[in-house]
Amino acid sequence: MWKSSLDGATPVCPVPQLARPLPAIPPLRPVVHKAASTLDESHIGKGLILKGKISGTQPLFIDGSVEGSISLPNSLVTVGPNGHVTANIVASDVLVLGRVFGNIAAANRIDIRAEGSVTGDVIATRMSIEDGAFIKGRVAIEKAAAEPTVAMAPVRDALGVPGTRTHAQPEGGQLHMNAVMESV
Repeated sequence: MWKSSLDGATPVCPVPQLARPLPAIPPLRPVVHKAASTLDESHIGKGLILKGKISGTQPLFIDGSVEGSISLPNSLVTVGPNGHVTANIVASDVLVLGRVFGNIAAANRIDIRAEGSVTGDVIATRMSIEDGAFIKGRVAIEKAAAEPTVAMAPVRDALGVPGTRTHAQPEGGQLHMNAVMESV
């Protein structure tokens, strides 16, 4: 018959060699170890109900229910998607993903996402309101002061209880909230 021309020749497909191990791939994000506890975020879980005054220096994430007042003038306050806050909030930055019934004063920024709602007056130097977000109250965008101090009126107006309304008045580079009695 016919004779193959490949007898004794080098095979067309070389025999595969064992693969060399690949070098270790570094993680996409470097691992950051927080040195100080002030960098940690406090967390109020969705099963918690907290009544009273909250003050401090570290960021706060609220996914539960808070009634009272929140004063974190140099920190971020985040109201999570399950968060329900009935309080006045004073913070450096505020992010709202849940529901807030009360006035908000932020030295820097207030960010209300599409699923968030605020019933109350808001004061900030910058504000972002996503399409679909709900806000009912007065909005004031203030120029940045050196170090604003904010005094807030009771949360009663934001809850729909007649009798008080709040408004902002800048005085000497400081921000003040004053209560004005209204007849209903």
